[in-house]
Amino acid sequence: MIAVNQGLATLAFFGVGVNLVLFLTQVLDQDNASAANNVSKWTGTVYLCSLIGAFLSDSYWGRYLTCAIFQLILVLVPDNQIRSSSFMYALDFSSTDCEMLLQSLGLLSLASRLFLINPADCGDGIRLCNTPSQLGFSMFYLSIYLVAFGFGRHQPALATFGSDQFNDSHHKGANLKAAFFSYFYFALNVGSLFSDTILVYYENSGMWTLGFLVSFGSAIIALLFYRSGTPRYRYMKASGNPLPRVAQVFVAAYRKWGVTPANAGALFLDKAAMITPNDLSAPNNPWRLCTVTQVEEAKCVLKMLPIWLCTIMYSVIFTQMASLFVEQGDVMASKLGDFRIPAASMSAFDICSVLIWTGVYRHVVIPLARRLSNNPKGLTELQRMGSDSSPRYKGSNP
Repeated sequence: MIAVNQGLATLAFFGVGVNLVLFLTQVLDQDNASAANNVSKWTGTVYLCSLIGAFLSDSYWGRYLTCAIFQLILVLVPDNQIRSSSFMYALDFSSTDCEMLLQSLGLLSLASRLFLINPADCGDGIRLCNTPSQLGFSMFYLSIYLVAFGFGRHQPALATFGSDQFNDSHHKGANLKAAFFSYFYFALNVGSLFSDTILVYYENSGMWTLGFLVSFGSAIIALLFYRSGTPRYRYMKASGNPLPRVAQVFVAAYRKWGVTPANAGALFLDKAAMITPNDLSAPNNPWRLCTVTQVEEAKCVLKMLPIWLCTIMYSVIFTQMASLFVEQGDVMASKLGDFRIPAASMSAFDICSVLIWTGVYRHVVIPLARRLSNNPKGLTELQRMGSDSSPRYKGSNP
């Protein structure tokens, strides 16, 4: 259910995002530079919202509720229906949560039909649309940023919630969890492939509202699939976010800047766990004195920073696929007889390669690596990241 939900939710999201830059240029009459800049800002908002969703999931709401709330934000839920819906009571939402459910894909469909696509079937690269009103602009930007808000916040929680369904203590459960992420990513790419081929064709033909309505319907079906598995899911309680614990180590170490460690080999962060006379006389304060476990956790985070930083260059380049690459493809000779290939369909090559290599990796590479390394997982996590990153960077820097 979770993998199907991911595929449908991705279809809904990319039904908006993959062709957004052409909507800005052909319907809202923005120049290429402004449109690419706006798409990059919107994409960045999606990623930032992922951090917020992860924090809420780990610290307060739990993964199931976080996914449910922010997938609801992807669809249109009228306020009078929210308060009386038995579906909402089943999720145990407060009235404050319900009032937060505004419009995103539903609002975008409505705005494009009533305020933006005027005259009908304009925005196909040939017929120009009339300049929208200020209300139309406002509804459009509100809706697309609500899409970013809803999709971005539930993504990190959904993947981890899926992994919660498997028991790591058993060998079979550990193998199934590893397989889950492959199929999860496979479903994501199937959903985006549909958007990048079928939906963009109709959108480029001027049927933007139809494309948004299909995305809207896909988001509703995705939510229903997610809810249908509620009785069978395994639930983990919110255990707290590790970021405050890591921050406490840095703050405590900074406060003890001038303290000389007893061990000459101690690092700066080790000072956070050193007991001083002030710690003995004052009440326990985690921002002044941390446990050794906290210090080691903070060191682990620092060790991961080089890996995170290595992804920045690739991410900056990959983001251009939804903006600059689409604009470039739109001015290319893209006709094949009487059929015009949509510019956004260029990303289908990327998706198809992922779909193929996901199967090859799961059914060829991993079994071979198991035999060669005697490792039940086939490859360690670091080896997986390294083997994945090398061809990505080579492809990004021809």
